[in-house]
Amino acid sequence: MGIMDRLRPEFWNGAADGEPYRSLFNYRRVWRLSVLLLAAVTLTPLCIMTVIDFNVTKQAVTQENLHRTTITTSNTRRTLSYFLDERLAALNFAAREESARQLAIKGRLGALLADLKAAFGGFMDLGVIDATGRQSAYDGPYDLLGIDYSSQEWFKKTMASGSYISDVFLGFRNVPHMIIAVRGENPDGGAFVLRASVDTQRINDILAGLDLSGGGDAFLVNRDGILQTVSRSHGSVFEHLDIPVPEDADRTEVREIPDDGGLIVGYASIERTPLVLMVVKRQAELMRPWYAMRVNLLGFLGASILVILVVILGVATYMVEKIFHADQTRAKTMHQMEHTNRMASIGRLAAGVAHEINNPLAIINEKAGLMQDLIRFSKEPPPTERISGLVDSILASVERAGTITKRLLSFARHLEVHVEAVNLCKIAEEVLSFLTKEAEYRRIAVEVAADPAVPDIESDRGKLQQILLNLVNNAFQAMDDGGSLRVRVFSPDAQHVAVSVSDNGCGIPAADVKRIFEPFFSTKKKKGGTGLGLSITYGLVQELGGTLGVESELGHGSTFTVTFPLAKGVDGAPVARG
Repeated sequence: MGIMDRLRPEFWNGAADGEPYRSLFNYRRVWRLSVLLLAAVTLTPLCIMTVIDFNVTKQAVTQENLHRTTITTSNTRRTLSYFLDERLAALNFAAREESARQLAIKGRLGALLADLKAAFGGFMDLGVIDATGRQSAYDGPYDLLGIDYSSQEWFKKTMASGSYISDVFLGFRNVPHMIIAVRGENPDGGAFVLRASVDTQRINDILAGLDLSGGGDAFLVNRDGILQTVSRSHGSVFEHLDIPVPEDADRTEVREIPDDGGLIVGYASIERTPLVLMVVKRQAELMRPWYAMRVNLLGFLGASILVILVVILGVATYMVEKIFHADQTRAKTMHQMEHTNRMASIGRLAAGVAHEINNPLAIINEKAGLMQDLIRFSKEPPPTERISGLVDSILASVERAGTITKRLLSFARHLEVHVEAVNLCKIAEEVLSFLTKEAEYRRIAVEVAADPAVPDIESDRGKLQQILLNLVNNAFQAMDDGGSLRVRVFSPDAQHVAVSVSDNGCGIPAADVKRIFEPFFSTKKKKGGTGLGLSITYGLVQELGGTLGVESELGHGSTFTVTFPLAKGVDGAPVARG
C-alpha cells in the first residue's frame, strides 16, 4: 500500500462495491466544496486585510518620509536664512556707523573685515562703491580697486532697495562667489554701497553636515535651475539641474517625482535671495527597510495560509469522514427497515393469503376424500379416467397454493438486487391479488387501467413489488370503507413507463406534501402510522433510477405516480435476461 493510499480517506471512493445500499452524498464534491468554502471564508479576509495593511503601511511610511523631508528642508532653510541674515545685519550696522570717507582711510576697511571675520566668519573681502558705481576702497585677496560696477544688476538693485544678496556668479574675480551688499548714507549727503563677498564653502559645509537618509542630497539652485553649490548626484556649480524647479517656491514644499526610480524632493526659497534650497532623497533607499519588513510579512502570510489550509483540509476530511460513516450507518439501517417493512406488509397480507390457500386446500381435501371413498367402498377398481381427473384437480390445486406461497415468499426474502425484464402490468396484478380479500371486506372498489402496449422495463422485481405494495397500502389506510382505488399503468413518453395509484381518501394538507417522504413523518400517527412507508418507498424508487411524484387535495384524495426508465439497471448492476 502506497503513501497516497494510506492518506486517502475512506469516503474518497464512496460505498464499497457490492454493498446492498447506496451512498446519500457525492463525498468528493462535499469535501471539495467544504475546502473551497472554508478556504474562501478564512483566507479572503486575511488576504484583504493583508493588502489593506500593505497599502496603509506603505502610505504611512511614504508620508513619514515626506514629513521628515519637509522638516529637514524647513530647518535647513532657516539655518541658511539665519546665516545670510546675520551677515547682512552686520554689514548694515557697519554702513550706518561708518561713512564712505571713514572707510576709505587706509587700514580702516581691513580692520572692519578682520572684525567681521572674527565675529561672524564667512567674509572673504570688503569693498566700498560710491554712488557712481566705482569701487573707491577695497580690502581682500583680489585687485579690484577702481572697478566700475555701475552697469551691474546687483549695484542697481542695492541702490534701489537698500540691500541685496546675490546668487553664485563669477564676476570680475572669475571664480564662483556670492555677495551681500547694503546701501549706506554719507553725513554730507550722497549714498555708497558696502559690499562683501561671502565664502560659499561655509554654505557647502552646512549642507554637507545634514544627516540625510536614503542617499539624500542637499544643494542650492537659483530660479533658473542652475546649481549654486556642489551636489552629490546632480552635478557641480553652474551646471543645469536635471530636476525641475517649481516657479512658486516661496514656501517649503515636498513633491514626489516618479522619474529616475522615484525621488522625494523638498523645495524652500531663501528669503531676500534668488536662491532655492533643494533636498533630494531616493524613494527606493528610503523604502528599503519597509521592503525588508514586507518580505517578512509575506513570509508570515505564506506560513499562515499554509497552516490554515492544512487545518482546513484536516477539518474538512474529518467532517466528511464522519458524514460518510453516518451515511453508511443510515443506509444499512434503512435497508434493514426496508426488510422490516416488507415483513410488516406480509402480516397485513396474511388474511388474504390464508383465504387463497384455503380454497385449493379444500379442493384437495374433497378430491382426496372422494378418491378414498371410491377405493374403499367400491367392489371394483374405480375407473382410471375418473381417478386421473381427481388427481389432476389435486395437482392443479397444489400448483395454485404453491404459486401463492412463492409470491408471499418473494416478499419475505431479503435478496440481493437482481435486474431483469419485468412488466409493470403483471407486477400490479400480483400485488393487488394479495389485497383482494381486504378490498372485498372493506368494500373498496379497485380499478386497474393497464395499457397493453406498455413495454417491459429493466428493473428489480422484488423492489417493484415492494413499491407498489407500499403505495396501495398507503392508499387503503387513507380511505374509509367503501372507497375507490384506481391503479393505472401507462407510458408518458417513449423512454419511460409509469404507474399511478389514486384514491379518494382524506388527502394530504398542502403544508405536509413536501415532508411526506421524510423518515418518521406521518399524517396517520393516530391510526398507527410509523412514517417509514413513504420514506422507504422514495428510497427504493431512487435506487431503481425512477422518480416519485404526488398530487393531493385535502378531503378529495391523492395520486402517487412512479416513473421508471425503460433501460436502467440498479446502481450499475448487470441486467439479467431470461
